[in-house]
Amino acid sequence: MNKDRIRELLSEVVGGGVSIEAAIKELSRLPFVDTANARVDTHRALRQGIPEVIFGLGKTASQIAEVAAALLDAGQPVLVTRVTEADAKEVQERIQGGTYDATSQLLSFGPESIEILGKGPIAVISAGTADLPVAAEAAGVARFFGNRVDLIQDVGVAGIHRLLAAEESLRAARVLIVVAGMEGALPSVVGGMVDKPVIAVPTSTGYGVSLGGLTALFGMLTSCASNVTVVNIDNGFGAAYAATLINRL
Repeated sequence: MNKDRIRELLSEVVGGGVSIEAAIKELSRLPFVDTANARVDTHRALRQGIPEVIFGLGKTASQIAEVAAALLDAGQPVLVTRVTEADAKEVQERIQGGTYDATSQLLSFGPESIEILGKGPIAVISAGTADLPVAAEAAGVARFFGNRVDLIQDVGVAGIHRLLAAEESLRAARVLIVVAGMEGALPSVVGGMVDKPVIAVPTSTGYGVSLGGLTALFGMLTSCASNVTVVNIDNGFGAAYAATLINRL
């Protein structure tokens, strides 16, 4: 349930195409649906503009399918993050259709064509190939939420000329998501090149004292580029969510 569906439903009641009783029945789905293992928030798109997304890590394929079915029954598209290929295959056996991407670990069910709601492109910049899974998650989530996305890969500070070659794309973006591990320097460099919000995503990529992404996180939090803000380690989803809201303003 979202604002457009509420408007459509009320118009159908006024026009006589839908009875008051039928409208009440549909609205009674709000604000949540109880399933065997979850309380599914079918009201979130109405409150926040983006429907509930399923975090797959820690859930069984059966639990994922249960929540996905509840969202689909409520007329909402479904996005599952951090889902393994084996679990995705089992979910797709329970619910026909869907699209799975192994790099980003994203499983989605919904229309083939997604309406573009963002006012401009979102650039997702990946420092190294090892950071690509997190960058792919951010890019896939941003596309699912109705944004045009420009994914720029392998442009870390060890070869800064690669980033400079993409300067036109960086400046064209309305919001930028910068994904980096190791020492996490790339968001500061990008922040110094553009006049747009930069959302930094530290990754757990790196040797010993990278401390599973803490070094990159600390470096990004202490960035001298004032347009850089930071999300949690490996949180491509959170970066894409925030970038989407900014891009709709």
